[in-house]
Amino acid sequence: MTHVETRLFINGDYVPGQGQTEAAYEPGNGTLIADVASAAPDQVDSAVLAANAAFKSWRRTTPKERSRALLRIADAIEANSLTLGALESRNSGKPLRYAQSFEIANVADVFRYFGTAIRNVPGTVANGYRSPKHLSVLKRDPIGVIASIAPWNYPLLMAAWKLAPAIAAGNTVVIKPSENTPLSLLMLAGILAEFLPPGVVNVVLGNGPDVGQRLITHPLVRMISLTGDIRTGRAVLQAAAGESIKRTHLELGGKAPVIVCDDADIDVLVETLREASFYNAGQDCTAACRIFVDKSIAQLVTDRLAAMIETIPFGTPERDDVEFGPVITARQRERIAGFIDRAGASGADIVTGGKAPDQAGFYYAPTLVAAPIDAEIVQKEVFGPVVSITSFDTVETAIEWANASEYGLASSVWSRNANCALAMAEALEYGVTWVNTHGVFATEMPHGGMKNSGYGSDLSMQSLIDYTQARHIMIAS
Repeated sequence: MTHVETRLFINGDYVPGQGQTEAAYEPGNGTLIADVASAAPDQVDSAVLAANAAFKSWRRTTPKERSRALLRIADAIEANSLTLGALESRNSGKPLRYAQSFEIANVADVFRYFGTAIRNVPGTVANGYRSPKHLSVLKRDPIGVIASIAPWNYPLLMAAWKLAPAIAAGNTVVIKPSENTPLSLLMLAGILAEFLPPGVVNVVLGNGPDVGQRLITHPLVRMISLTGDIRTGRAVLQAAAGESIKRTHLELGGKAPVIVCDDADIDVLVETLREASFYNAGQDCTAACRIFVDKSIAQLVTDRLAAMIETIPFGTPERDDVEFGPVITARQRERIAGFIDRAGASGADIVTGGKAPDQAGFYYAPTLVAAPIDAEIVQKEVFGPVVSITSFDTVETAIEWANASEYGLASSVWSRNANCALAMAEALEYGVTWVNTHGVFATEMPHGGMKNSGYGSDLSMQSLIDYTQARHIMIAS
């Protein structure tokens, strides 16, 4: 492994943190990678000031200039995919083969997409709406300094979802990664510095209550972009309504329902859920984690899922055969175990799994739990390799259960009847609904939630629009 960068990145340079130290661990074996010093309060301020100064010139660059920079960044990410992927795997516990290929390729694709999209932003309209002598022009301008908070489950990919559209639109960014997984973003910062002026992207390190709060409440910050839990989202909204009014862009987790009708293709369902439920050890806001299945086929689906789950290889990220690795921390593993213990104590059936293997690292076995709709494990986000299964009498009941949730991020429906599947998809109150698949993303399409899962879109042209503001300019002749 090459040198691991642990310093902040402010105004184009790495600088030592002056705040408290946070430990970055390797989830695969539980060992310490590095002690990482957080940003002191005045260093957070310096990062915001650097971004604000850079905004004055970056906003005036042409879409063509910004496009060229993002396309070159995408090329550089691909050229460094093995090193970036190895560091991402080591710090987050993802299987090495997935991190080096699939995830880094997606990071590059996000920068490449927004590098192209910025040259095609819709909304430029010129016409004499008031009269022929009053020419109206509609512009989309950048917002200013964006404070971004990235999560630990996809440290580099979620950072790219925030950085690429923001800087493509002409904004500047101060981004704080999770204190658990800061290392790959720090390496990326060095790559970005080769193609962006100083201050356009800055990285500060530390926890939420201290560093994060200082960042999002800074008066020069014009917008806050967060991927995190509902509790953190509420704190962001409170900060946004402080002394200065800030825009917010929130993706706040989910509890994805999977509605399986009696005519579903069970073979395709089971094979899809192998990845859609357990990729990244289930640490995914869109993971297919609660299965609602027609009672006439509930036992069949339960048996088939259990048999599949028992064949999933999991273990150390370096192994070529593993499909998922450890969860992020010992604390997260304990949280998952608590859900399972409470489910068993309340009478739920732990069909398979339900234990942590006796080995170094933060591992938990893939688990299937049969439980009623009102069970905690069906209602609350576990964020681990755990799937619940619940039978329903009618499709209407399943839709009602799904929509009663506080979450509204992702869902899927399974039926060979196209009309029935479409009707279910239209009835669901979720930002995305897949039909006869789950967890398939396209950079060209928006990703965002409803209800307590937040609002605002990642990916797509819609994300680029979210990082701009519409302005009307009228010219009298």
